[in-house]
Amino acid sequence: MRSLRLLQGMVLVCILLVPILIFLFLKGFGSNSYDIPVFFEKGVDNPFQECPVADTTQHYIPEFTFTNQEGDKVGRSDMEGKLTIVDFFFTSCPSICPKMSAEMERVNDMFRDEDKVQIMSISIDPTYDTPEILREYAEEHKAVAGKWDFLTGGVQETYDLAKCGFIIPTVDGMGVPDDFVHSDKFMLIDELGRIRGYYSGTTREEVDLLMLETKVLLHASEGE
Repeated sequence: MRSLRLLQGMVLVCILLVPILIFLFLKGFGSNSYDIPVFFEKGVDNPFQECPVADTTQHYIPEFTFTNQEGDKVGRSDMEGKLTIVDFFFTSCPSICPKMSAEMERVNDMFRDEDKVQIMSISIDPTYDTPEILREYAEEHKAVAGKWDFLTGGVQETYDLAKCGFIIPTVDGMGVPDDFVHSDKFMLIDELGRIRGYYSGTTREEVDLLMLETKVLLHASEGE
């Protein structure tokens, strides 16, 4: 009998503890933060001496001005105060670009009505990718200028921006589509111009992560 009462008492204690444990779990869960890294806080390495000598302070996307599919000037100043998702591509790309552009369509659909999020797709074949060519490509992917800009600029400026600004490998194919080399990465840039993430634009799971982390930064900025 005594053992039975002891067992009943232990069961009662456990039942009473359940709400407390749930409360403590939820409280702890609610206080957790989702940390998104800031890349290159101590500057960028320059092993091949392709870029200007940099200091050891926070790296920011440098100044640039290119032309979008509507012939308008778009550049670094348009990134201020917004989250910008960037990739490098070219319209005649025979390999990864179609997949990347299809995935970027999903990103565009996700943030279509969010004014603080924009997309910039920068051509690494600016000689061929004129604004007229980019306009046709943009229409194929349901892109609206000002929300998803397809950009073309000077050849040297484009490659310097890719390698020294966004810190991704890029090789000029000299007009031969199969000879161009560029990264499959989508890059998330915050409202201050800092790189916050690199994501494979050919992998659905990584693009999903990009969209999640964009939402996290968006809500973090709204709460400040």
